[in-house]
Amino acid sequence: MTSISKLMCGITILTVPTIAYGGYYLLTILSGYNKTQLTDFQKSMFRAGHAHAGVLVILSLIAQLLLGDTQMSSGLELATRISFPLAAILISGGFFAGAAGRGLTQPNKFIVILYSGALILVASLIVLGIALLKSR
Repeated sequence: MTSISKLMCGITILTVPTIAYGGYYLLTILSGYNKTQLTDFQKSMFRAGHAHAGVLVILSLIAQLLLGDTQMSSGLELATRISFPLAAILISGGFFAGAAGRGLTQPNKFIVILYSGALILVASLIVLGIALLKSR
């Protein structure tokens, strides 16, 4: 494992306590202990944001390891390394931001954050997949 892989994995792993706390906070809302009023739409969006955060952090960690087995230019490799955790932040954050506000029943304009994260994720997966196929 390279030094940059260790750095990126370490930073990514340090985000997990925030995801865990977010899950705890969401559970207090959904179980009625926290009296924050959310619409069903907002509850669904917050659940999705939390779930995507966890899954995409795991994908990000796997991608960091796989990138070590490619033969990309150093600039493209660094950009791809950064893009995986960035996509996790943007996608999960986009769910939260897109549902933020009082009494929302549909996404607000900040849903664009989610879509930009999804675009970055898809591009990163394509770059990584091609790099892995070329380096075999």
